[in-house]
Amino acid sequence: MMSRIQQLIRQIDDRQHELIELLTTLISFKTAAPPARNTKEAQLYVAQFLEEIGFSIDMWDVYPNDPNVVGVRKGKKSATHQSLIINSHIDVAEVREDEQWESNPFQPIIKNDSIIGRGAADMKGGLAGALFALKLLSEESITLAGDIIFQSVIGEEVGEAGTLQCTKRGYDADFALVVDTSDLHIQGQGGVITGWITIKSDRTYHDATRRNMIHAGGGLFGASAIEKMMKLIEGLQNLERHWAITKQYEGYPPGTNTINPAVIEGGRHAAFIADECRLWITVHYYPDETYEQVIREIEEHLMNVAKADTWLRENPPTFTWGGSSMIEDRGEIFPSLEVDPNHEAVKLLAQSHEKIHHNPVVIDVSPSVTDGCWFAEAGIPAAIYGPGDFLNAHAINEQISIDQLIAFTKTMIHFIYQWSNQEKRYM
Repeated sequence: MMSRIQQLIRQIDDRQHELIELLTTLISFKTAAPPARNTKEAQLYVAQFLEEIGFSIDMWDVYPNDPNVVGVRKGKKSATHQSLIINSHIDVAEVREDEQWESNPFQPIIKNDSIIGRGAADMKGGLAGALFALKLLSEESITLAGDIIFQSVIGEEVGEAGTLQCTKRGYDADFALVVDTSDLHIQGQGGVITGWITIKSDRTYHDATRRNMIHAGGGLFGASAIEKMMKLIEGLQNLERHWAITKQYEGYPPGTNTINPAVIEGGRHAAFIADECRLWITVHYYPDETYEQVIREIEEHLMNVAKADTWLRENPPTFTWGGSSMIEDRGEIFPSLEVDPNHEAVKLLAQSHEKIHHNPVVIDVSPSVTDGCWFAEAGIPAAIYGPGDFLNAHAINEQISIDQLIAFTKTMIHFIYQWSNQEKRYM
C-alpha cells in the first residue's frame, strides 16, 4: 500500500495547478474578521467539497452568517484504529481600505512562485492543502482504517472559539492536528487572556474641587481614577519584569510572557474629576502555565499595590477576565498547548515531514496562539503544523510559497494514511 501512497504523493507535482486553484478560490471568499459574520458562502463551499469526497456534513451557526462545518468520514476499522481531527479556521485577518496591496487582496495573484492574497499564509493555505490531500486519498480509494474528522471553523481571528464549539458538540479523536501557520514546524503554544481592570469611585466631584484633593489642608478625600490607574499600570510593569526574570520556557526568548496595557478608558468630560477608569490588558503566558494561575498572580499583585495607597485601599480595583469574542464582548482567551514530542502521532508526523523534506522537522512553540489550545482543554492530544510564516500572517501582500504548500500537502497525505492505519494501543 505504501507504494500507492508514494505514487499519490508524486501526483501532487503534476496536479499542483488544481491545488493552487483550490487555494485561490478559498482566498476569493471575503471572510475577514473583523467585520466577521461573512463566512457562510465559503463554508458552504467547504461543506460541498467534503461531501463530494465522502464526508457526512454537520453545519451549524455559531453566530448569524458564521457557521462551523464539520465533515466526518468513518474509517473501515473505527473501533480499533486511530482517529484524527484536522482543524482549520476559515476567517482571515481584517483588511483596511488604506492598505497598499499589489492587487485586490481577495483576488489572489501568483508572483515569484508565491500566491498573494489575504489568508494565503493564515491560514487558507493549510486549509487548501489538507482538503486536497483528502481529495486525492478519496479519489484513489485509499483505505483509511480510522475516522477522519475535518473541522472548518469560524472566529479564530477575533477570539471566537469556533473550535471550542466543536468540542462542546462532542467531536473527539485520538489526535488533533491544527494546520495553522507554523512554517512547517510542529508546534505548541503559550496562552493569551485579556482582562479589564476597573477603578471606580462611589463619589463624583466637580473639576473645581481638585485643589481640595491635592493640596495641604484641602480636606477632601478624593482622587482621579485615571491618575490612580497609573499606579496599577506601574505595578503591572513591575510584575512583568519579575516574570521575565523568574520564568522561562524552552523555545521562547526570555520575557515572552508579557502584560500589555492595550486600551485605557476613563472620565466623563473636562468639568469632572474622573470617577472611573478602565484598563484593557493582554497577557501572554507560557505553555506550562494556566490562565487561572496568571490571573491569580496579577490580581494578588495589584491588590497589594492598592493596599499601599490610601485611596485605592478604599476603592480597590475589580477584574473581568476573558470573553468569547473581541467583537461581541471585547474579550478573548486562548489557553496554552504543550506538545508531547514522544506522542505516537507527533512522531509519525515528524517521520512524514522527514520523508518529504529529507531533513528533520523542527519541534518548537508558536509565537502566537491558535485553536490548538481548545483540544488541550478538552483532553485531546494536539499539535500545530501548517504552511506559511508569521512574516506574512496578517501582513499587507500576504503570501505563501507554492513549493511549501505542495510539500505540506504531500506530508499530509503521508501522515493521514500512517496515523489512520495505526492500531489503537489501548482499547
